[in-house]
Amino acid sequence: MKARVIEQPTLPPAQGEEEHISLALANSAIALPGGLTVDLLGTPAQANHWLTERGLAPVDAGMREMCATQLRSLREQIRSLFASRAAGLPALPAAVTAINDAMTRVPTAPLLQWDDKTGPYRSTPHPTTAIVDHALAALAADAADLLTSPDAERLTACGSTPCTRYLLRHGRRHWCSTRCGDRARAARAYARRSASQ
Repeated sequence: MKARVIEQPTLPPAQGEEEHISLALANSAIALPGGLTVDLLGTPAQANHWLTERGLAPVDAGMREMCATQLRSLREQIRSLFASRAAGLPALPAAVTAINDAMTRVPTAPLLQWDDKTGPYRSTPHPTTAIVDHALAALAADAADLLTSPDAERLTACGSTPCTRYLLRHGRRHWCSTRCGDRARAARAYARRSASQ
């Protein structure tokens, strides 16, 4: 079992995360050298913070473990789809179903409400579960948009072991960060030196 790290790493967003929140979600579990991992959604408070930073939940949403578990589950389904797309393999039907379920779980339009004093109005209810459902729907829709857009051709896994992040490739760059690129180049240089000896 991999050791967990509590503090956040200081990694810049991977290429494409700022345009696609689903890519940021997929990269919210970070593998570090030495078998360490960081889960930015590891606790309900961390999940709430992650959603708040992206405008998907208010600061005081009151996330519970069930909400954080739903978010982590969607992350794994999105990662599965990204892995399939990047490798040119068929997607797991369960992952496609999970994305579609998340997108259709919430109404797409404000519902009609009726107040006895003021009359009819339209609104979307936002208790904590509705907030999470709306966030999941937005993340799933973004993943579907990314996977069906021209950007999908540039979707790739970071080329540096043990990193598990995804990025939208720009030119020949296959690393999510300078740190990963430096590590990959150092590993290649070490392999060349070892082979020549």
